[in-house]
Amino acid sequence: MFAYAPPQSPLDILYLDKDIVVLNKPSGLLSVPGRQAHMKDSLSLRVQSRFPAATVVHRLDMDTSGVMVMALNKEAHRHISKQFEKRATEKSYVAHLYGIVEQDAGEIDLPLILDWPNRPLHIVDHENGKAALTRWEVLDRSKDYTRVAFYPVTGRTHQLRVHATSMGHPILGDSLYAHDKALEMADRLLLHARLLTLTHPYNKEPMTFTTEADF
Repeated sequence: MFAYAPPQSPLDILYLDKDIVVLNKPSGLLSVPGRQAHMKDSLSLRVQSRFPAATVVHRLDMDTSGVMVMALNKEAHRHISKQFEKRATEKSYVAHLYGIVEQDAGEIDLPLILDWPNRPLHIVDHENGKAALTRWEVLDRSKDYTRVAFYPVTGRTHQLRVHATSMGHPILGDSLYAHDKALEMADRLLLHARLLTLTHPYNKEPMTFTTEADF
């Protein structure tokens, strides 16, 4: 049985009004309840204990931290969900990648699919995979890792994690895709959703929410 021990820190609310609540999700906490009984604790349940009408419109991986928005009424849910479906949102992540990335920027255009016999792993599949596009740029280089910004155009499950690995530079602390050296260099997945821009469902104005990574 997977040892699920999510952090018990209080809700970190970045923004709140009558339509949406924006939070900084900690690493190690599920976005929504897991299937097994011991994995029910999640950001969505914690938010719903305070805001019962809150609903999930997008997710972050359990090990990914950062900006996540929830809707507080049906109209807001419909409006924001449509933005994600139409790729009308803007997202930015920061990550630490194993080794030194030589190029300063680039993009990864590799289709992804669930590796069913080895789920929850996802793999590159040029015949059956769904289109997945990630743009990236180097922010800083250290002795043995590179700090990068990811700008995902699509939002496939594990997209950034698989695309980083396809570069030959897995994300540090990635328990699913990193090799032993990269896994041992961090005690968590060093991937953080640092920015989300969307159109507010009520006043239709663009809003940008940010929170910096703690690594």
